[in-house]
Amino acid sequence: MEKVTILILAFLFAFGINANAEGSVTETETTTAKNDTAIFRGRLENDEYQVYIVMDFYNKNVVCPRQEIFGENPGYFGSKRDNRKWIIEDAAPKDNSARLVIINDYGSEDLDARLTRNHDGSYTLERLEGSTMKIAVNGKWVKIPKKLDFKKVR
Repeated sequence: MEKVTILILAFLFAFGINANAEGSVTETETTTAKNDTAIFRGRLENDEYQVYIVMDFYNKNVVCPRQEIFGENPGYFGSKRDNRKWIIEDAAPKDNSARLVIINDYGSEDLDARLTRNHDGSYTLERLEGSTMKIAVNGKWVKIPKKLDFKKVR
């Protein structure tokens, strides 16, 4: 019985190595794939307005804290000084830019925007049309400019 078990394990081991060799991906291919999809995944921050973007435009599986009712989305826009969020409802990345549809957390305001990765590694969010994004700071509404630059922090 022990010989049969050893033979079966040897067969499975050999088959596993062979199957792995056929479908293996080189380290260069893996690194390239990770770099391609890393452009629109992570966290961006703007220090001047103290706002940020959390995003994964590829898997579209980001859940906005305290806004779980919206389910999984490509990301959200938040502020360090305001707990309200703007939900990125749709994102279509292409090369170094992504077209976005953004709604406020009540669904009463929306806008179309473009997020672009610049040559220096920074990002620019530009409102193309629709509502002006606003955040509350010390009880007063602060409008977010039509164009806003971000740096990637992770």
